[in-house]
Order: sequence, then C-alpha cells, then structure tokens
Amino acid sequence: MKNANILVSGASIAGPALAHWLIRYGFNVTLVEKAPGLRPGGQAVDFKGETHRTVLTRMGILEDVRKLQTGGTDQLIVDANGRTLAVMPGEFTGGDLEIGRGDLSMILYERTAPACEYVFGDSITSLTETAGGVHVTFERSAPRTFDLVVGADGIHSNVRRLAFGPEDGYVRHLGHYYALVELDEDFGAVPKMYNEPGRLVAVGGPKADAFFTFASDRLDYDRYDAGQQKDILARVYAGMGWQVPAVMEAVRRAGDVYLDSLSQVRIDRYHQGRVVLLGDSAYGNTLGGFGTGLAVVGAYVLAGELAAAGGDHHVAFAEYERQLRGYAKIAKNGNAGPFLAPATPARIRMRNWMFKYRFLLALMMKIGDKFATDIDLKNY
Repeated sequence: MKNANILVSGASIAGPALAHWLIRYGFNVTLVEKAPGLRPGGQAVDFKGETHRTVLTRMGILEDVRKLQTGGTDQLIVDANGRTLAVMPGEFTGGDLEIGRGDLSMILYERTAPACEYVFGDSITSLTETAGGVHVTFERSAPRTFDLVVGADGIHSNVRRLAFGPEDGYVRHLGHYYALVELDEDFGAVPKMYNEPGRLVAVGGPKADAFFTFASDRLDYDRYDAGQQKDILARVYAGMGWQVPAVMEAVRRAGDVYLDSLSQVRIDRYHQGRVVLLGDSAYGNTLGGFGTGLAVVGAYVLAGELAAAGGDHHVAFAEYERQLRGYAKIAKNGNAGPFLAPATPARIRMRNWMFKYRFLLALMMKIGDKFATDIDLKNY
C-alpha cells in the first residue's frame, strides 16, 4: 500500500468518518484537533434518503444513530403576542434521521479511537510537501512527516488556508449570521420561533436551546470570545418583541455561545498535491441541511478510492473529486438566510404560507431528497 500514513485535521464528523474507513482498509491514521477534547452538544445534524442510510449501514452505525436520534418535534411560528401563525413540521428540519452533533461525534470516536491516534489541543502550523510526503509542524507537538494530509476541519479550514491560500479566496459570505446558545432557563416545552424583518429567534428547537439568524454584512469579531459574541447578539436583537428581551437576558448569563457567518465554500479543486479537502472545508454551505450527509458520503468515497488505487493519491484524489463535484452541487446554490430571516414582513408571510400548504412543503422536501441521493455509490 502506498501512502499508508495519513494525517487528518479535524475530529468532529468528517475526520473520524474518514478514519473509520481508512482503518478498515489498512491505513495508519492520526487525527489532530484544535479543541482540547470531543465537543459535546452542538446543533442537531440530520441524514436524508437512501444514500445516507446506505453509508451509515455500511459503516455499521445506523442502529447506533437511531438509538440516539432526536427530532420529530414540530416547531410553532408565532407572532409578537405568541399566537401561532404556522407550524414547521419536525420532518422538515430533522430529515429522516436527526442526531445531536456531539452524540454522532462520540459514536465515531468510540469506533475509531482504539485503532488510530487522536491528538487533541493541537493544530497544524505549516505544510511543506516533499518528494515523498508532507512535512508538518504543529503548535505543540514535534514536527512529523506524513504521506498524505486531509483537511476535515470545517468551513474555516486551517489546512485549506495553509495549502491553498487565504480564506477570503474560497469562502463567500452569504449576508447572514447565526448563533447557537445553550441556556439555563426554560422557555417552554413547545419549540417556537419568532421573526421580525431580517431577524429570527427560536427557543427549544432542534438546533439548540436558543437559535438566532440575522442579516448582516461581515462582522469583525473574535470567534473564540464569548463576550464579544454576546455583545453582537444584544445589539442586533435590541428592541425586538415577543419573549426576545427575556431570551437575551438568558443569553447574557449563558456560558456557551457560538456565532458564525452563513458562508459558502467555492473552490476549483479539492486537492493540491498530497493534500485533500473533505466535508465543509471543500463544499461547505452553512445551515444548508446537507453538510453532515455530504461529509459522511465524501469520507466513504475518499477512503474507498484511496483503497481502490492502492494508496495512489493522484488517481484516488481525482476520482474522489469527480464523484463529489456533482453530488455536492446543492452546496453551491443554497442560502438558508433569507428563508430563516426574511427581509420584509411580506416575505415572512410568504415563508409561513409554505408550511400551511402541505403540497408546497412536500415538493420542497422531495427536491431535497433528490439531491441527497444524487450519486451512484460504489461498493468498495
């Protein structure tokens, strides 16, 4: 086997899913993760259609996912007085299978940790390709050389930046931001969401205790500074009706806040020499509804092609890209921001009407299922 030693950056979903297959095919895998450990909680993620289920089945984790699945809960869209305007069905947000990101990450970690190396609390600082591998330096660990490097480190990929160039050249801001906040307070057993033009607040829903989406140009802030993120949310949501003032007070007391832009990755090639991108780093589209499925299918294909090519990365990377380009096209076109936080009262009403007319909702979900299954999976 050529190129048997592989470094994967990112230990959330895409990286461990890839490790699962690479281990099975006989590769030696090291995963490096900036976080000090597995990240618990986080927003719910979902799988749609036969293709996703097939990959989960072949991984041997479908039943594990089903045991921990969430979702299936309808969410009320309310006005400023709390009156129900429409109902967002649980199957719309949760797909066929919904599971907490932290739960899925733990399933994958438990399946892979005994057979590969995890390095938490560290990050890659440089990549230098040589004739026989990639020389890698780290923030904390000693330098090492690997045969191949995989960037499975999200839409703000460090590997993509080091191997391809600055993020601005590949990540397009879609005009909105979103935030996830874990609250101590309970705002009712029934999930609810409330809109004013360009702003959304949801509590108790499938993504987090409190979920926010708002229209905005690019913001300058530290993504690791919770205080800055709380200040942004307080400023954006000042003066909003319904229960929003109480929600914002709870946000101020919360410990864990995650604020990021809705963005889309646009890149001409998924690979550069001995470096290849997987998941959101290659074809991310925030809140597009397909990110986790794309990552898991992409991991299946990338590992399978490396095994089929006997580790020849030239052949494997090209075939991986050929298969995923078409399948990932849904990530090139969607923008969830205007749907979640419509810009005008009229557009809010139009969005709500879609949930009143079930045939429109069914058509939208059917289109989504078509994209989720639009690939002929090889049986490696």
